[in-house]
Amino acid sequence: HVGRHVLQLQERSAAGSARPGGIFSRIVLVLGELLITAGVIVLLFVAWQLWWTNVDSDARQRDAVREFTKNLAMPAAPVPPPAVDHGEPKVSAEPETGATIGIVYVPRFGADYTRPLVQGTTPAVLDTLGIGHYEGTAMPGAVGNVAVAGHRQTHGAVLDNIDTLVPGDRIYVQTRDGYYVYSFRNTEVVLPDRTDVLLPVPTQAAASPTERYLTMTSCNPRFGSEERIIAYSLLERWQPASAGPPAEIAGQVRRAAGEG
Repeated sequence: HVGRHVLQLQERSAAGSARPGGIFSRIVLVLGELLITAGVIVLLFVAWQLWWTNVDSDARQRDAVREFTKNLAMPAAPVPPPAVDHGEPKVSAEPETGATIGIVYVPRFGADYTRPLVQGTTPAVLDTLGIGHYEGTAMPGAVGNVAVAGHRQTHGAVLDNIDTLVPGDRIYVQTRDGYYVYSFRNTEVVLPDRTDVLLPVPTQAAASPTERYLTMTSCNPRFGSEERIIAYSLLERWQPASAGPPAEIAGQVRRAAGEG
């Protein structure tokens, strides 16, 4: 009798599995497992985008800064005051894509904010090497528009805090020729097709430049790319490499060069 009872239970179980309700439950179970798996994959992707790409890019950018500074002479003489007139800024020719033009320091972004400025705005540059210089725009110190781009939340997040700049903030660009000090003026948010912000006089197609602009571009909002945020600055002064770094960033420059 016991054996027959067990057999009957097995038959009922098999019959229940064959019923539409049993098949539906299995489908729901499988779909649930697939959704959980998809959710885990999405979380891993987000972690990779927001964490690992920054870790990897930060390491590459530190290497680029060290490589750029290792052969630069760092004069021990006192830094001249800003009132010293060093004449017309020296301007270098555009290098090949991927070459390091210099180093960018933005105290508003942190006391140790040091990022390489690299020629080009291809993914190969922006995703690994730091701030990219739009090819064909002015070089640091030149009359016209030095236009650059960088990511906000991924790949080093080099312009993550671009929206925190306030008028009067300084942006320092160090090249082999010297230091160029730009004073931030204002930001604007535009659609991605507004390439006129890269013109020699930003947004003014018919104008001939007489001033020296620095235009920083990045995605907007922080976690999206529907718009572009544009930060405009004007050259305030410059000093040759032989004069040493501006006093305001002397410590950052020494640390970037591995001197303390």
